[in-house]
Amino acid sequence: MKRIKIKIIILALALFPLSSWACDICGCGVGSYYLGILPQFNKRFVGVRYQYKTLQTHLGPTGSRTPLSADETYQTMELWGAWNFGSRWRVMAIVPYNFNERKIPGSGDMGKMNGLGDVVVYGYYKVFEEMGGTRSNKMFNHSLWVGAGIKAPTGKYDNSQRSSASQDEPNNFQLGTASTDFMLNLAYDIRIMDLGLNTNVSYKMNTENKYDYRYGNKFSVNSLLYYKFNIKDKVRLSPNLGVGYETQPKDVTMARYDVAQSGGYSLAGIGGVEVNMGKISVGANYQTLLSQDLADSRAKSGGRWLTHISYSF
Repeated sequence: MKRIKIKIIILALALFPLSSWACDICGCGVGSYYLGILPQFNKRFVGVRYQYKTLQTHLGPTGSRTPLSADETYQTMELWGAWNFGSRWRVMAIVPYNFNERKIPGSGDMGKMNGLGDVVVYGYYKVFEEMGGTRSNKMFNHSLWVGAGIKAPTGKYDNSQRSSASQDEPNNFQLGTASTDFMLNLAYDIRIMDLGLNTNVSYKMNTENKYDYRYGNKFSVNSLLYYKFNIKDKVRLSPNLGVGYETQPKDVTMARYDVAQSGGYSLAGIGGVEVNMGKISVGANYQTLLSQDLADSRAKSGGRWLTHISYSF
């Protein structure tokens, strides 16, 4: 039985090739849904998350700033939650509200765009969850969830942002993609006593919107090593450290033309902490870019913040 489950994990990971894609301004703008370590809950939870991301765009061919270079800020407030049905099924939803801002230093030009983003709904199935002991009598458990999701085009897409720019420039400054997209997700957690490793693998398949624009499919994976401290049986403190990788091919217009200033990859180091106090969970993490090549070096992502609070019931 254990050999069969190991084969399932290897096969699931094999479905998401790391080297096949390149990224559309990874981690910023539309279509970025970072999951990370979920709050602890048995039946259901609801919460709020806040994300803050920065991006430099319209850089020179070597990645240097020019008089036309822009500083972009993407802030997202998300209502999110999940509900377990029995012991094997889970439904999760994310409702984002975006605050986008763009500045061109020295020119006085500034753009702002606030509003509802694209709503996402996931369905998950727990393949297995096992608890046992090691040869040295240490508690061991691991679990594997697989899921699929759909992203609805609820966020506003301003086609004038695209038509007023060069056809080779990124189409990132939007609230939504105006397309219905589909996602696959795998979540594996393994823990020996209080030391654990949490891994999330996602693949997002984008469709063409009514403006003949299709964002490239996105692959992302993050793996976090964590340790649980139990404080007086009232508070569980879990610092975590890991890496996140995102990659995506170039966007496509008119079903045939690649958008030159799109695509690439990013590799980030992640550090954070999760705190559980009964029914209340809070957490935060910071992602610093270790390596990146975005939009043919015409864009550069900065650090990213994420914090959340949730209530389980």
